[in-house]
Amino acid sequence: MLTVARSGLSTFGSCLRRPYFRTLATAVEKDKFKVLVVGGGSGGLSVARQIYDRFAAAGKPLGVGDVAIADGADYHYYQPGWTLVGSGLQPKSNYRALLAPLVPKHIAYIPENVKSFSPKTSSVTTATGRELYYDALVVATGLQINWQGIKGLSNALIDPHSGVSSIYSYDTCDKVWDDIEGLRYGKAIFTQPAGIIKCAGAPQKIMWMAWDRFRRTGRDENIQVNFYTGMPTMFSVKKYSDALESLRLERGVGAHFQHNLVAVDSANHRATFKTTDESLVDIDYTLLHVTPPMGPLDLIKGSPIADSAGWVDVDKSTLRHNNPEYGNIFALGDCSSLPTSKTAAAITAQAPVLTENLYSVMETGKVSDAVYDGYTSCPVRLCELPFQNFG
Repeated sequence: MLTVARSGLSTFGSCLRRPYFRTLATAVEKDKFKVLVVGGGSGGLSVARQIYDRFAAAGKPLGVGDVAIADGADYHYYQPGWTLVGSGLQPKSNYRALLAPLVPKHIAYIPENVKSFSPKTSSVTTATGRELYYDALVVATGLQINWQGIKGLSNALIDPHSGVSSIYSYDTCDKVWDDIEGLRYGKAIFTQPAGIIKCAGAPQKIMWMAWDRFRRTGRDENIQVNFYTGMPTMFSVKKYSDALESLRLERGVGAHFQHNLVAVDSANHRATFKTTDESLVDIDYTLLHVTPPMGPLDLIKGSPIADSAGWVDVDKSTLRHNNPEYGNIFALGDCSSLPTSKTAAAITAQAPVLTENLYSVMETGKVSDAVYDGYTSCPVRLCELPFQNFG
C-alpha cells in the first residue's frame, strides 16, 4: 500500500510567501481542461497545486492552464482561524485574502460559480451559462451553513446589543470576542446542533476559551457557562467525550444534551430549544454563542453526482466517485460523502490520496494503491496556551 504524506494544505502565511503566486489572477477564455477543480477553498487550492506537481514529478508535465480552479468568490477564508478571532487572540483580517492572488500562475483561474454538473458529458455550467469541459473533475465546494434554520438568528447576529454571536462567519467572529469581553455576569450559553457540522470541536473550543477568559479576569464567579448540544454526549468519540465530560464537571460547566436550538428572541434574550420528544424549552441567556445547522450545498443536492443525503458520492478510500460511469470525478473536504469529521486537517490527508488516484486514473484508467485512512483532527483549546488535539 502506498503511503502518502499529509502535506500541502495552503495557509495564508505559506501562500503569500511563495514566489510563484501571481499578484493578480486573470480569467481564461478556454473551455476545456485536463483537470477542473470546483471550489477555491483550502481543499481546492491545495489539490490543484498537488495535481499539477504530480504530473511534473512523473516527467509528464501539464501545460500552463491545463489545471483550472472555478470559484466566483472574491475572497478566500481560512476558517479555522475564526475561533482565535472569537477568543481575542488574532484580528480577523489575518484570515481573509483575495482569492485571485492565491491561485498559482500556472493554474487557470475562472472567477465564476458553477451552477450545475453534467457528468455524462464531462462538463459543468457556470452561473453565466458558460460550459466548461474536463478530462477529470475535482469537487471541493464545501458545505452550506443554514442560518435560516434557526428562527430569529440572522437578525440577532446583526444586532450589536443582542448578545448573540457565532465563530462560523467572518462577519460575526469578531462579535464573539466583543460579547465575551463585555460580559460581566449572567448566563453564557454555547450551542451545537445535532448532525454534521464543520470541525466538531469548534463549538466547545470557543466555550472553553471563554471560560478561561472569565477565570483569568476574575469574572467566573458571576458567570454560569452552559453547553446546549443536540448530541447525546460531549463528543462523538467516547474516549474524548469522557475526557471532556470530566473537564466539564471539574470546571462547573452545565450541560444539556439532545437540545437543538430552534429560535432566538433577541429582544428578550431568550433561546428556544427542541428536545428529542419534540418539547420546546425556553432558556434565558445573557450571552449566546450559536453553532448553526449545516448541510450539503443546494448546488450538490439533487445533482447527478450526489448521494441520497446530498453529498458528493465518493469511495471512502480512493475519493473517486462511486458511480462507475463517473469515474473521472473525485471530491474531497466538506462537500464529500467521506465518513469522517469535516475539518481542514482532514484535507491534508485527503488531497495527496486524491491526487495520486486521479493521476493513476488519467494515466492507466485505474486507481493506485493510495488509500485515505479516515484521518481527521479536531483541536480543542482548553485555555489560551495548551490545547487538546483529538485526532
